[in-house]
Amino acid sequence: MNDPTQSPPVDGGAGNGDAALRATVDAWERDEVARFIAKAPERRAQFTTLGGFPVKRTYTALDVASTPAEDIGLPGQFPYTRGPYPTMYRGRTWTMRQIAGFGTAEDTNGRFKYLIANGQTGLSTDFDMPTLMGYDSDHPMSDGEVGREGVAVDTLADMERLFDGIDLTKISVSMTINPSAWILLAMYVALARRRGYDLHQLSGTIQADILKEYQAQKEWIYPIAPSVRIVRDCITYCAQHMKRYNPINISGYHVSEAGGSPLDEVAFTMCNLITYVEEVQKTGMHVDEFAPRLAFFYVCQADFFEEIAKFRAVRRVYAKIMRDRFGAANPESMRLRFHCQTAAASLTKPQYEINVVRTGLQALAAVLGGAQSLHTNGKDEAFAIPTEEAMRIALRTQQIIADESGVADVVDPLGGSYFVESLTTQYERAIFDVIDEVDRRGGTIKLTEESWFQRRIADFAYDTALKKADGEKPVIGVNKYVMEAERFDLELHPYDVSTAARQIAGLNKLRAERDNARVAALLEELVAVAGDSAQNIMPVTIALVDAGATMGDIVEKLKTVWGTYRERPIF
Repeated sequence: MNDPTQSPPVDGGAGNGDAALRATVDAWERDEVARFIAKAPERRAQFTTLGGFPVKRTYTALDVASTPAEDIGLPGQFPYTRGPYPTMYRGRTWTMRQIAGFGTAEDTNGRFKYLIANGQTGLSTDFDMPTLMGYDSDHPMSDGEVGREGVAVDTLADMERLFDGIDLTKISVSMTINPSAWILLAMYVALARRRGYDLHQLSGTIQADILKEYQAQKEWIYPIAPSVRIVRDCITYCAQHMKRYNPINISGYHVSEAGGSPLDEVAFTMCNLITYVEEVQKTGMHVDEFAPRLAFFYVCQADFFEEIAKFRAVRRVYAKIMRDRFGAANPESMRLRFHCQTAAASLTKPQYEINVVRTGLQALAAVLGGAQSLHTNGKDEAFAIPTEEAMRIALRTQQIIADESGVADVVDPLGGSYFVESLTTQYERAIFDVIDEVDRRGGTIKLTEESWFQRRIADFAYDTALKKADGEKPVIGVNKYVMEAERFDLELHPYDVSTAARQIAGLNKLRAERDNARVAALLEELVAVAGDSAQNIMPVTIALVDAGATMGDIVEKLKTVWGTYRERPIF
């Protein structure tokens, strides 16, 4: 495996112009730079990006000599380094999608409408831990967690209240959920049918990326094989019935939040992508039938130029994988589209007000990197779910970038930067090195079971913790420019202690009124479908939620077929 931290080599076939430039640079380093450093030494002996890539003093045309011109290209053209679309934000700006979710469906519906009134252009839904893990709100495991860190959704009735008064054909909806994602998708479909919508009019996404759960976020229910089968079924169902809907958001965000490097954040998503595409292709579906609706979710961390290069590189890698490995011919199958969120892990409790600055810089890097939609974190999210005021400021941060800064007026304005192009190429090569190693060792599922991905995340997280502890990695307010006896006088989002009682009352009412015989019959049909991997699990799940089955009814029934998953610990 090549060292991903090394600069790309200069083209050995450089012409006289490059030789002259090399001589000029060498003379500058030997004479002027050396004399200046003798009088005023640099701040440290070596500079690196947050991800560990060495950063040179300056960059010239020599540093991009080994990058073929066609790898940079033009916006909207293969390999899409400069953006998936030719006009990007000159046509319309990115979707501003502030995540929201707390309490009951009615509570979150009110927050949705507040954000829409303040200019948000897409919805993003956060679910509570019981919903994420497939427990009904009255399950013992749900005690104390109902509606605390997201909205509680047990039934289709909750979904109806969640989007009450919101036209789902006019706004895209993202749902941040993984092990139970297919059930939320089924509820969304059932709701759309009840409203008489054409399913092909719906836009949005479920996250549904289960492989990164085993690798990073640690939210799972079933073993890996049936979980990947569910993802396959979501992709094939949406390809046939929901042409504008993204059935998966392959996520590097949680790799980063678990402590992984920026390189592994994007490289792991490509490894997981390969697995999902291979699984769908086994059904006989051609890559161009489903790939246009695959989507991604990344974080924007603190290292400004590294993040921009990371996004540009992963677009290039994705395009080459889809064309060269899977035979995609449709340009839409090769355009990587991604949602981005600023880095929650970078937020601090000390001097929390400056989180606004961190978020603003990260949001700007996401835009310069070509994001299709963006969530900006609230300044108070290190403490709790953000207040309405914090979310408004976060949304206004995006609006200032879009309407006041001018950066949205030029497509890929940093394209051609010696530094950015050099780092983009380094990232591309390093991503392919990770993919090659995973292929060589037996593939993504095998290495996930062996905790190879988990170990890489843990190693980088440990190294980062050491750098923060000794001050090598500065964190303003935490290990540098610390204020003594700081007071936290901010108003936090309150947790309504009546949430669980309100939610459970609605759950009990539904159980009393539904046709329980119908639900029981459909649950037996679910078991039969689960036992036949050639069948798609979505149609029977849609029928179940429409009949009043709860999240827990479906999840617990499938545990009798597939069991549950226990991770192999690493040390």
